[in-house]
Amino acid sequence: MERRRAIDDYEPGPVPPQRPVDRFGFIKQDVSNTPDGLVKSRLAVEYEREARRVRKWRKMIGVGGSDWKHYARRKPHVVKRRIRKGIPDCLRGLVWQLISGSRDLLLMNPGVYEGIMVPTSKVFLSLYVTFGFVGSGVCPSLSILAHYLMEQQLVIYETSASELDIIRDISRTFPSHVFFQQRHGPGQRSLYNVLKAYSVFDRDVGYVQGMGFLAGLLLLYMSEEDAFWLLVALLKGAVHAPMEGLYQVGLPLVQQYLFQFEQLVREHLPKLGEHFSQEMINPSMYASQWFITVFSYSFPFPLALRIWDVFLYEGVKIVFKVGLALLKYCHDDLIKLSFEKLIHALRNFPEDAMDPDTLLPMAYSIKVSRSLEESKNEYEKKNGKLMQSTEFIRKQKQLQ
Repeated sequence: MERRRAIDDYEPGPVPPQRPVDRFGFIKQDVSNTPDGLVKSRLAVEYEREARRVRKWRKMIGVGGSDWKHYARRKPHVVKRRIRKGIPDCLRGLVWQLISGSRDLLLMNPGVYEGIMVPTSKVFLSLYVTFGFVGSGVCPSLSILAHYLMEQQLVIYETSASELDIIRDISRTFPSHVFFQQRHGPGQRSLYNVLKAYSVFDRDVGYVQGMGFLAGLLLLYMSEEDAFWLLVALLKGAVHAPMEGLYQVGLPLVQQYLFQFEQLVREHLPKLGEHFSQEMINPSMYASQWFITVFSYSFPFPLALRIWDVFLYEGVKIVFKVGLALLKYCHDDLIKLSFEKLIHALRNFPEDAMDPDTLLPMAYSIKVSRSLEESKNEYEKKNGKLMQSTEFIRKQKQLQ
């Protein structure tokens, strides 16, 4: 039987020609005609403002994040306010690991990503000492996750049923970013490694196409190993509710979130919600990717980063808030459109609606926590009845 080809079996393609890129590494689609003097003046002002913010953040998190937990416990409101204003780009990778719980997972599991397995007894002893189970101050959900990790016995070099799917999809992930442009180059290989590692680690989830954008975004700010553990932290729920349901068979969590979002639209934007109903528009037609990729698929990168800052700290409710803010911002235009134009508009929001400094304050002002809890209970109640009904019909057929 012929062995399946892994990405290491492929030679890197030619290096793409150099083209102008923006500050994040994406190829510029058009070259600005703004005079050089004005550009330099703006850059100087932005640089000075960013430098002040970096100094504040370095003081807050300490060397290598050593002061983070103490500061976050002592001044949570300051942390929340600063994260909502945007994490400095040069510190973003480190801070993301700190607020997501992935740094703790990495430290608890040395060598796991590379496939260097520690005997089970030693792993258990290490986790016992790390967590203490005697009041070490580690998040309880991390303690539960540690048991899960111990049982997985991850070996990164095992084969994965998803390998060919991953190889097929990696060239579609951030294709305009210089890091991922070279076919089978360093960026694509790193992306392949992280996605394959996760597909081996969690075979129930394996690999789903949208996961590439999560891993790709993380790899722009951290190493493969760090990106892998942050993916684990998100999907397994190190700090917030687990996200794995977004990628499991049938996308159960996507279905729940879309139901909840539809309820929120009706509550916060009743006229638009009614218009959507008349035009037979539902969130699955435009919002699925918002949840599956947390806005990293097609939204402007600066906006996606700002959303991710808040998402990793506050959880998935920011996705609902940003979605509502977009609809609210474009409300007067959307309500005039018929089905086909409405679908196009919902998938192609205007540039001014995507300005982080305009959209995000609007999103922060929207309260959704209580409504999300109520709609979640309603969804689970309905879904439970549907499952019971389906099971009853199945059993009746077996008796016939």
